[in-house]
Amino acid sequence: MAPSELPERNLALDLVRVTEAAALASARWLGKGDKKSGDRSAVDAMRLSFNALDVSGRVVIGEGEKDEAPMLYNGEEIGTGSPPKVDVAVDPVEGTKLLAYGRPNAISVAGLAPSGSMYAPGASYYMRKLVVPAPAKDSVELNAPVRENLTRVAAALDKDVQDLVVFVLDKPRHEELISRIREAGARIQLHTDGDIAGALMAVDPDSEVDVLLGTGGTPEGVLSACAIKALGGEMLCSLDPQKDRERQALLEQGVDLEQVLSTRDLINSDDVYFAATGISAGGFLAGVRYTGSGATTHSLVTRGKTGTIRRIEATHSWDRLMRFSAVEYD
Repeated sequence: MAPSELPERNLALDLVRVTEAAALASARWLGKGDKKSGDRSAVDAMRLSFNALDVSGRVVIGEGEKDEAPMLYNGEEIGTGSPPKVDVAVDPVEGTKLLAYGRPNAISVAGLAPSGSMYAPGASYYMRKLVVPAPAKDSVELNAPVRENLTRVAAALDKDVQDLVVFVLDKPRHEELISRIREAGARIQLHTDGDIAGALMAVDPDSEVDVLLGTGGTPEGVLSACAIKALGGEMLCSLDPQKDRERQALLEQGVDLEQVLSTRDLINSDDVYFAATGISAGGFLAGVRYTGSGATTHSLVTRGKTGTIRRIEATHSWDRLMRFSAVEYD
């Protein structure tokens, strides 16, 4: 038996305050058709909250390069500067279109891992992904035929293939993939956006989604891996550039486009923390509900080292909160 340890500080419980702030600020823009304002509100709230967090953080997965995103840009230093040193991954609004058009499953997400342990996407914007729950994590191969992988997942879950639900982004690039899934007999959930939520649903035993397949964002893949470390399951992926410029930049960096990456490659530490707060209501997390005098939020909080998973419902009071908060929520 390993020697017992005294309880350590759980940074995820600090991190959830960051995603709650972003969700509360951005949810005011639900369905108003203005994704830029919704995203800006989330970024402003997240940045203010992060800079009150006692960490010495460097943004690895952020809003873009410094010249393109003045806040939460890749390489930016955040936090109070106190130990520990951490890599930071953020997506203040995953699903800006979902928020703008009032669609389900817009969420605010953030992850922390020890400095140097988080995969840096570089010039990569897209990766091909296969995400499965814990019972099937040793049964699949990224480059195996779709039918074969679905058959293996079904066997691992003690289901028929026709019982499976596969999360796929509804994009033109997935026409052939969708056809192959249907030929195999599995069912499909098509989503316009939100493959972090899709990855989390695929590894959540309480979700009706069994598998995620298809090409989505590389930064979103790294963020998903932060949560999968605690939730279990596996993400297999390979970089999948969608434009010649992206492909050429990766080749010039010496990147092997055929390499298959796992969750361990994306986050090379178990000491990882993740928080997600719902913005718009969905099948994964409930959205922000305003009450006039305050609001209610629902969040998922995980710690990779212990495998602890918390679902937090929080009630926020404007009367008390706005006495000292620098973030304007109401």
